[in-house]
Amino acid sequence: MCDMIKSQPTQKISKMKKLRRTLSESFSRIALKKDDNTFDEICVTRMSTRKCQGMESVIKPMDTIPEDKKVRVQRTQSSFDPFEKTANQVKRVHSENNACLNFKSPSVGKESPKVRRHSSPSSPTSPKFGKTDSYEKLEKLGEGSYATVYKGKSKVNGKLVALKVIRLQEEEGTPFTAIREASLLKGLKHSNIVLLHDIIHTKETLTLVFEYVHTDLCQYMDKHPGGLHPENVKLFLFQLLRGLSYIHQGHILHRDLKPQNLLIGDTGELKLADFGLARAKSVPSHTYSNEVVTLWYRPPDVLLGSTEYSTCLDMWGVGCIFIEMIQGVAAFPGMKDIQDQLERIFLILGTPNEDTWPGVHSLPHFKPERFTQYGPKNLRQAWNKLSYVNHAEDIASKLLQCFPKNRLSALAALTHDYFSDLPPRLWELSDMSSIFTVPNVKLQPEGGESMRVFAKNNTFGKSLSNSKH
Repeated sequence: MCDMIKSQPTQKISKMKKLRRTLSESFSRIALKKDDNTFDEICVTRMSTRKCQGMESVIKPMDTIPEDKKVRVQRTQSSFDPFEKTANQVKRVHSENNACLNFKSPSVGKESPKVRRHSSPSSPTSPKFGKTDSYEKLEKLGEGSYATVYKGKSKVNGKLVALKVIRLQEEEGTPFTAIREASLLKGLKHSNIVLLHDIIHTKETLTLVFEYVHTDLCQYMDKHPGGLHPENVKLFLFQLLRGLSYIHQGHILHRDLKPQNLLIGDTGELKLADFGLARAKSVPSHTYSNEVVTLWYRPPDVLLGSTEYSTCLDMWGVGCIFIEMIQGVAAFPGMKDIQDQLERIFLILGTPNEDTWPGVHSLPHFKPERFTQYGPKNLRQAWNKLSYVNHAEDIASKLLQCFPKNRLSALAALTHDYFSDLPPRLWELSDMSSIFTVPNVKLQPEGGESMRVFAKNNTFGKSLSNSKH
């Protein structure tokens, strides 16, 4: 009888140690599940009614979790989403779980290594991703209505980054454009789309940490006025179409294409950026706001009040940017208002009617009497440098179509004859491979005489002919 009484504490301690191991092994996986609310509620109820007895029925070992749930748990642990309410919940579950462990086993003085690893960093002073103090601000790059962009440096790996610091207002909350940009960019992995490294969420700010790219197409063209080297125009356009084709196949519209939103790296790699106005487009189509796209790059259907648009919205912007790169001036630089912008478009492409644009009369802002009646012109009459490059006028005309459904898609544009003298390997690259990994593909030196010399010699095809073999 005495032996039985002595063995009971030993058995109890053994049982508590077993329970403690089970809890420590499974807590890190369970705590980050998206149904934290349900878990918290069950755990708190069990602790209050049963004083943490039978916790095995609440926290299950990983082996008992269905296979589909395991994948979801592991994916959640590998990324941080500031828009899901996890941080406070994890802290609360940690404190409740530790309280439960202390209640069950006060005599055990040693903390489980696995619990310690997940509850606190091994070195409190070492920088970690997802922390404000993990990045050093170097200089301000620009400031907008709701965000400021800084050049920064990561204290974790020493790499340069761009810090987009979004100011949060208590009464307004997180700007929807910031939420949209972060949520979309988390799923986009392509060499021609800016990479989102990290997200930092505090009470005052939301910081998006991007890869650092030293300039944009607008600054690049300002530095090289009069039109870019035709070879460089072709490589920039190819990369722009490559990035757009990727997001369009994922049913995402950028909706704000302009030179300022196209970043240019040291080697000439072009990256789509600023997805604040981007939208994930569902099928069938919904209606969207027509207050999108900077005026100069806004298509006529949107200018006329259309809210039913698809990927063709972005393709008009591609045509405008192409003209600007090759000619050195904006294609349609409206100076007054929407009416002026439309007049500039119709002057070159012709004033639309039901024959050239079925359904145009049903658009909210189309009033035939308000517009001068123009006939269409050859694009080289407006932008003479299109005539210097083979097939340049043709691809421009197929992008700059007033009737949206007639515009070339990004995927189709990549196979246009304009690109026929590029190395075939460019079409075989994986999404994350840069076009500049292909031999002999590189930017040419820009110069004021580059277009004139090119028009005289037309050496573009010759310079890349060897790279085809």
